[in-house]
Amino acid sequence: MPLGFPRMPVSTTLLQNRFNRRSFAIGSVGGGIGMLLAARMGYIAIAENEKYATESESNRVNLTLIPPRRGWILDRNGAPLASNRADFRVDIIPERMVEPEATLVRLGGLLDLDPNRLRDLQDEVAQSRGWAPIEVASGLDYEQFASVSLRLPDMPGVVPQRGFSRFYPTGPAVGHLLGYVGPASAEEYDEDRNPLLITPGYKIGKDGLEKQFEQNLRGKHGARRVEVTASGRIVRDLDTRPDVQGNPVKLTIDGPLQDYAARRIGLESGSVVVVDCDTGDLLCMASMPSFDPNSFSEGIGSVEYAMLREDERVPLRNKVLKGLYPPGSTIKPMHCMAFLQAGIDPNEKIICGGGRRIGNRFFNCWSNHGVVDMAKAIYQSCDSYFYHFSQQIGFGPIAQMAETTGLGQEFPLPVTSQFYGTVPNPTWKEKKYGEPWRSFDTVNSSIGQGYYLVNPLQLAVMSARLATGKNLMPRLRLDKNAPAPASLGFSPEHIEHVRQAMSDVVNGPGTAGRARLPLDDIKMAGKTGTAQVVSLSVSDGRSGPWKYRDHGLFVFFAPLDKPKYAGAVVIEHGGGSGAAYPIARDVMTFLFDPAKGLEALKTLEEQWGGTAQQRLSRKYAAYAAERGAQVEPAPRRDEDIFDRVDAEARLAAQQSEALAEEASTSRNESTRGPETDRGAQ
Repeated sequence: MPLGFPRMPVSTTLLQNRFNRRSFAIGSVGGGIGMLLAARMGYIAIAENEKYATESESNRVNLTLIPPRRGWILDRNGAPLASNRADFRVDIIPERMVEPEATLVRLGGLLDLDPNRLRDLQDEVAQSRGWAPIEVASGLDYEQFASVSLRLPDMPGVVPQRGFSRFYPTGPAVGHLLGYVGPASAEEYDEDRNPLLITPGYKIGKDGLEKQFEQNLRGKHGARRVEVTASGRIVRDLDTRPDVQGNPVKLTIDGPLQDYAARRIGLESGSVVVVDCDTGDLLCMASMPSFDPNSFSEGIGSVEYAMLREDERVPLRNKVLKGLYPPGSTIKPMHCMAFLQAGIDPNEKIICGGGRRIGNRFFNCWSNHGVVDMAKAIYQSCDSYFYHFSQQIGFGPIAQMAETTGLGQEFPLPVTSQFYGTVPNPTWKEKKYGEPWRSFDTVNSSIGQGYYLVNPLQLAVMSARLATGKNLMPRLRLDKNAPAPASLGFSPEHIEHVRQAMSDVVNGPGTAGRARLPLDDIKMAGKTGTAQVVSLSVSDGRSGPWKYRDHGLFVFFAPLDKPKYAGAVVIEHGGGSGAAYPIARDVMTFLFDPAKGLEALKTLEEQWGGTAQQRLSRKYAAYAAERGAQVEPAPRRDEDIFDRVDAEARLAAQQSEALAEEASTSRNESTRGPETDRGAQ
């Protein structure tokens, strides 16, 4: 201590005072902290009681969403085209998996997954967003389901479930029509942040009617509360709120007819459409070959996708809506209706000497028909007649009649998309090509070649409108209160004339005598057609590589006196119409006499090696055995698959336009196989 300052004496009193002051300060701070803690505890216990009670409960209780069962898709008679079946399944959630590779290998052993499926799963896990569930397997038996459930503590991220899966009883027969369901993609979840979309086991419509009617079919989810241990093992159920199944959707489709037509197409590639002539209801929209929507709904594997992708008959393409073809001679009855409307006398005759000279070019007819009136022009498919009268009235009225009867039209149907083709006319050509319409274009178009492109649905509608004279609009959803179709204003005499000529195609001296129904009291009328695919210098249309053969077409209606059904058959690269009209004959036979139709089909399927489903299964097994380890993976997004299919369909349609500058002519089909008839078109 410095000099001059006296030292303060230390006493008991001084020490006591210091201690008291410090104790008071520390006690005050402690008391303040205690009061703050007490206030906070009171706030938590009172103001936030509900919040923390909920969080506490969540540690003990798990709440999971129960995916709703989809509404059934029914045919016109109430039979299921798409239903649900009880299912044991296993999903995985990648972000919850600790050792993904080891877990997948273990699951592969427990569920007996083949190596191709295991490889696909590994790719999906690597590419997925972690929260999105991935289906491992469905349709499991109880032993497999139980073996996975017992090992859950050792396999985090694995989610076994009991629920329902989508089921399509007739498989490929409805693939293109109904589409399929599948887990929501990351893009779909980004658009709709609904937690249901990432619930394991939940699937939405991805294509076809499943996608179009998604909101009707979806239903409302349920919920399940269970008490769990710290490791996640279920102790007991606490409460369950059941899901509400989606609403059913009833279609105009006749289920047995749809299945029959798909099977009857057999080994060919093509489509069958049947329309109710009273209402416009679509009874059948079969497109084959097809895919099995049950496979797509489970998540198509690389091997199956590669098999479908490489098939030159394009099983992924809906040929009813997205197959575009030159209509060939099937449009000749419609052209005759245009002639009649323009004032041409049906009894006026021309001489067919094997073709017609127009300008400085000679346009061939497939035969020398001699004296030809309108009826003979239809039932013998005389090109010369159409060359002559289309030049006489001009192609404008013909194009207008084509549109009136449904060609080139996009119909108001609940489908994802449809290609509506081309009805050529001078304005259209000037706009698209910057070139004037020439007599050459009229001649080619008069026999359904040139720039003409239509889809099978349009051909079926054309046939129905010609047969009835009504403005029938195709429908897919059943509506018994829909208004009756209006008249197109055709003269009854004109309708009768066209009907009778089309009857003679089948029942008289026409080109499709083998299409005659094996029924004594019912007559079917129709019109054959052949569509050129490649230049005459490349192929004669009946032989050589499959993709160079002509398309075969047939439009029809029955009964003759009071049409009830109308439709169209298109067989791709069938070598001519002889590939199409036997199918129409059997389909119509089935409509009027199912037993007789099934008898004919049974004989054919024995020759072909089983039903479409059986043949598809065998084909897949053989392909997997041969190529399974070498195929490229399927696109991650299902949308990419069908975008590619649509692009290829548009390219195929453009190939027909490339032939528009060639002089087209109908071809004699009298040499085509066992179904050959005496005629040509």
